[in-house]
Amino acid sequence: MTDMAHAVDGEARALMAIFEAAREQAQTHLSASQLQALIVVSQDEGLNMRALASGLGVILSSASRLCDRLVAAGMLDRDPSPLDRREVTLRLTSAGRDLLQQLRDERRLRIEAVLVGMAPAARGALLRGLREFSRAAARREIMKLPA
Repeated sequence: MTDMAHAVDGEARALMAIFEAAREQAQTHLSASQLQALIVVSQDEGLNMRALASGLGVILSSASRLCDRLVAAGMLDRDPSPLDRREVTLRLTSAGRDLLQQLRDERRLRIEAVLVGMAPAARGALLRGLREFSRAAARREIMKLPA
């Protein structure tokens, strides 16, 4: 399996480069961690800080600092929880939603440009392999996967 992991890691560089290029094209000044926080919040609007920290795999104070920067950037709102006034709920602002949509659109355009150069059978095999990879990662709880 070590050889396979090494090969997958090497081949994944192209996909990672597409994701990074899309982030740069969006002209965002947000870090990868800040973008990941926006993605987690977008999947469960109204979540609390503890749930965000868990979703990111970080400690509570780190999640709080990320949120401070995202609130200052106008990407995230903190509101008092309707259930417990000691907690806050997190929601994307319209600017945060727009940014995530812009990133998705840019990524998809770049992926599509690569896919057209592949044979149909190879595209199908790629999709089947990525789906199985995602399922296996979720079973192993390796990472929280965005929707």
